[in-house]
Amino acid sequence: MIWWLLLAIVVALGVATLVANARQSELARMRSVVRRREVAEQDGTARALLQHPVIDLSRCLGCATCVAVCPEGDVLEIVHGQAMVVKGARCRGIAACERECPVDAIQVTIADLRERDDVPAIEGSLEAVGVPGLFLAGEVTVHALIKTAIEHGTHVAREVARRAEPNDAQDEAWDLVIVGAGPAGIACALEAKRLGVRAVVLEQEDSAGGTVTKYPRKKLILNEPVELPLYGRLGRDRYSKEELVAIWDELVQRHGLDVRVGAAVDRVESVAGPSAGRFVVACGETSFAAHNVCLALGRRGSPNKLGVPGETSERVSYSLIDARSYAGRRTLVVGGGDAALEAALALAEQDGTQVTLSYRRAEVFRASAKNLARFHAATEGGRIEALMESEVLDIDAERVRLRKGDATLELAIDDVFVLAGGQASFDLLHQAGVSFDPEHQQPPELVGEQGTGLLRALRVGMALALAAVVWVAWNADYYALDALSRPSHPRHDLLRSGRGVGLWSGVLAVALVALNLLYLVRRNTRIGRWLGSLKLWMTSHVATGILALLFAVVHSAMQPKNTSGGHSLWIMGALVLTGVVGRYVYSYLPRAANGSELDLAEYKAQLGRTSDEWEQGHRIFRAKVRSEVEALIDEKRWTGSLPKRLFALFGWQRDLSRVLARLAREGRDDGVTEFQIKETVRLARRAHRSALVTSHYEDLRALLNTWRYLHRWGALLLVLLVAVHVAYALSYGSFVGAAG
Repeated sequence: MIWWLLLAIVVALGVATLVANARQSELARMRSVVRRREVAEQDGTARALLQHPVIDLSRCLGCATCVAVCPEGDVLEIVHGQAMVVKGARCRGIAACERECPVDAIQVTIADLRERDDVPAIEGSLEAVGVPGLFLAGEVTVHALIKTAIEHGTHVAREVARRAEPNDAQDEAWDLVIVGAGPAGIACALEAKRLGVRAVVLEQEDSAGGTVTKYPRKKLILNEPVELPLYGRLGRDRYSKEELVAIWDELVQRHGLDVRVGAAVDRVESVAGPSAGRFVVACGETSFAAHNVCLALGRRGSPNKLGVPGETSERVSYSLIDARSYAGRRTLVVGGGDAALEAALALAEQDGTQVTLSYRRAEVFRASAKNLARFHAATEGGRIEALMESEVLDIDAERVRLRKGDATLELAIDDVFVLAGGQASFDLLHQAGVSFDPEHQQPPELVGEQGTGLLRALRVGMALALAAVVWVAWNADYYALDALSRPSHPRHDLLRSGRGVGLWSGVLAVALVALNLLYLVRRNTRIGRWLGSLKLWMTSHVATGILALLFAVVHSAMQPKNTSGGHSLWIMGALVLTGVVGRYVYSYLPRAANGSELDLAEYKAQLGRTSDEWEQGHRIFRAKVRSEVEALIDEKRWTGSLPKRLFALFGWQRDLSRVLARLAREGRDDGVTEFQIKETVRLARRAHRSALVTSHYEDLRALLNTWRYLHRWGALLLVLLVAVHVAYALSYGSFVGAAG
């Protein structure tokens, strides 16, 4: 007996050590995420540029599926057991998180555009506000995805076809003039061809493809599966630039699309008279009458210039098409976005090419996570020299001068690539009547919390349980008998565990357990995505779990015994209970913790805000208060064991009062007014109180989070016991009493 006791002590201490280590790792990870979120708030990357995810904290389970499937990285992280937006500016609107969330807890929506004057105002039909028949599609609408551009172009063609009236034989106007032969323009032309809409495409470049043709050679383009008219499904995740352009060229030839290359549009004018069309699209001396116009112009426009001497030199370029031609050259890339990083990486892959990247900020943060990871690897490996916080001063025939801090650098450079973004040319849009007035923007879709759906689940569960109760009540005369009296009952062979309904209930229970476990396969982000909607699988997971328990109860003939089958039944009941906690109850505590976290971030931000009208002493005092209060919060929130953290809650207020009293004295000595001191101390106390509440909720959440471990390890034990139960029954060739 003493050996078992010693073994139990060792196991208990080992488990406690593992749990404590895991808890400390989790706190350290959350601390890092919260700090990254604060940095993102300060540098402006926390806020989305256009599309962004909104998380329903009343539903979020913290399963981290959204984090795993996000192709951009750092947009979402798990904090306090739920998803949180960390760097919203990196969201490209792919919405993989929304599609994969098993409980509909996340939705990608349009940000509020009422503060921006660079976004054209369009209706839901993609029609320009106030200009009937003038449509916009693709990147010009600020949606950058190729998938979205194709969907836009297809939608415009369908809308034109829907509105089309019978053609007049005397009407020489085009049904649709498409300006731009990029993804949106080609998709629009293909769908117009399919629907019998007379359309012509005007492209200012020498070939179709739009902005994509300007991408570097062999660039892989992220493209969620999408239907391309008259072609079918583009089902792969990635296509190279050359593959997409080849597909478009082949479709243009095969279907005889009327694509006029080298046709730069000068203006789009509205005209009166239905027979002549509503618009005239002018290309130099040639004009096209049209009933409808689709502007699929892209948004690159004119590249941003540096405004320095020597920028007009022939060795300065604003795009990189083929890095191979610069092998063995000394190159300088200016910029910090995806285009600049991709160019620098492509050049660094060439033999003998020296690559330097100059960026005016201290850190590259607007590029995608994958490009950033490759860039950091290249700089650490010495293949790219990164000059952060630098700017070009001038460019001469052989050298480039840069300023970095207080120093001036001279670099021997053969080729300079300026990839610092561009300014979209809105002249044509303004002239065509497109509005950029923020007041004309459609209000953003309000995404509110939907609730956990607990009431609906309770109703369904109650209905299933009542069905089981009706069955038992109908056969109550049998189920009320003891085991010795049952064989004489006339329905014994029908209701017993090893025959009839009892046997098939057991078979169905096992089958439902197996189906229930397939949810784990679907959760795998590599192979599961091909098996259908994760939301549907989550619903199936809940439903099959409840049904398996009810069938197992019927299989046991209401008399579970001290056997593997009986133990399986009790464990199954515990699994359903922990599943209900995780699916419908667990979210309340992390939701409260995250709400307090947001309050804390707001109070910290208020402490950090200063006004130019404030005295220097007040600004210094406020910054000092914020710094010391944050240090005090960090010291207690993220370190120590759970008991230590719980005891620390009582000492926080004492430590805060001592720190604030000292800072107030120092503030008075520095001439800070009493009102300013009181206001700053008030904000500091609120920040501290929010941190206290957040820590309290986080510790409670950590305790409640044990449902996950009970659920997972209980499921493993259930599988083992069911396997033993089935093997035992099969080995004896009879199911008599197998579940009992």
